[in-house]
Amino acid sequence: MKLLFRILITAGLVMLISSLMSTVDIDGFTTAVIVAAVLGLLNIFVKPILTILTLPVTFLTLGLFLFVLNGAMIKICSTLVDGFRINSFWTAIVFSIILSISQSIVFKMIGEDK
Repeated sequence: MKLLFRILITAGLVMLISSLMSTVDIDGFTTAVIVAAVLGLLNIFVKPILTILTLPVTFLTLGLFLFVLNGAMIKICSTLVDGFRINSFWTAIVFSIILSISQSIVFKMIGEDK
């Protein structure tokens, strides 16, 4: 139940961010729920592998390369989910930063911290 609640909140945030950013298109709330679920799966299975493989670059950039990895996760999600379109990689990076900050704020307010 807690996982479903987190996915629904993330879907709402994806809808809100896509309405604020003109370069992000999403078809509807159902697509946003799918995007939230796919992002969760990508962050569980793919992101740790990429983080380990890019560890030297992450050290050299003092951790800033993790923004690139987060943008890559968003861009991969946009290719996997029909109805979720992001125009450029830079937009994906900005989208991931805004999504991370807004998730932190919302989950802190409702007491759903990790």
